[in-house]
Amino acid sequence: MEENKKTCLYDNHVALGARMSPFGGFIMPIEYSGIVEEHNAVRTACGVFDVSHMGEVCVTGPDAERFVNHIFTNDVSGAAAGRCFYGMMLHPDGGTVDDLLVYKRGDNDFFLVINASNISKDLDWINRHTAGFDVAVENMSDALGEIAVQGPASEQVMTEVLGLDCASLDFYTFKTISVDDENVIVSRTGYTGEDGFEIYASHGLICMMWDKLMDSGKVKPCGLGCRDTLRFEVGLPLYGDELADDISPVEAGLGIFVKLDKPEFIGKEAVEALKRDGVTRKLVGIEVLDRAIPRHGYEVLDENDNVVGAVTTGYHAVSVDKSLAMALVKSEYAALGTSLKVRIRRKTFPAVVVKKKFYRKNYKN
Repeated sequence: MEENKKTCLYDNHVALGARMSPFGGFIMPIEYSGIVEEHNAVRTACGVFDVSHMGEVCVTGPDAERFVNHIFTNDVSGAAAGRCFYGMMLHPDGGTVDDLLVYKRGDNDFFLVINASNISKDLDWINRHTAGFDVAVENMSDALGEIAVQGPASEQVMTEVLGLDCASLDFYTFKTISVDDENVIVSRTGYTGEDGFEIYASHGLICMMWDKLMDSGKVKPCGLGCRDTLRFEVGLPLYGDELADDISPVEAGLGIFVKLDKPEFIGKEAVEALKRDGVTRKLVGIEVLDRAIPRHGYEVLDENDNVVGAVTTGYHAVSVDKSLAMALVKSEYAALGTSLKVRIRRKTFPAVVVKKKFYRKNYKN
């Protein structure tokens, strides 16, 4: 079994007393002062995450745009450089290889950000589909670090602490900035439901920026524990829970990021069939009418105790003080207001289908 890797900020996390745990093939900080405290810091001020475990892949060459559009569900053609796109790579049957961000640096230059646990799988999948395209694929995952500065005070922190002028960036745009004669990618993106930025740079620059942020006293270091509670509250998917090899973006309610008006992409025919014929299961939000907390894999039942689905993610949501879950259920039980039950530790608790976005986002549009 392959040993878990460490990010360039590992020693910094240990020095801060973080609780460390394996995640996605890396030893990562789960929490520092506590998940609830860190969660609230991002909702009200500014939190900083080490997300250097994420993978980065460069796709360049004369056919780069055509190739990315071939493997990616969103449409990058015709867009100006500086745009970010969220979407998926699909299997031919419509299941999800991975969800990812694509940064368009130019028609011949794309920067892909993939999930840590899927780096090897994604690279193999991408490289297997380059035949017939004049492109070069370069794995930059080991050379780059990444931090996420998130929260309503994030723009002020980026400017005052890091000296990075980001006020001109709109949501889902990015720019390349020179810092100490090195290129740094800064995007107005995130995974928390708040305004925020993600920074990609060399290990040395990432460590320098992290130290500046910690020394400033204007941010709170945050672990992956609250990253999950934050993304959950705004209905953002986690690969392995809401998306997987056997879960399509249509089932997950992410069809908006699958552009069927493109001439072609891998999985298009399968998605068209799902759209035409309908899906047998859908991802929904569920509120448990009790303090009991649903967890991944817990059974969802109808009123007659028949199993109709399973929880993908569940928490007692910090920002709204409710026991909530996302669950994949049979389509006939997906309508808002449908009465269901969730089996939690051998007991069943009443629940109701609600909107998946449990907390109102505060992005800058």
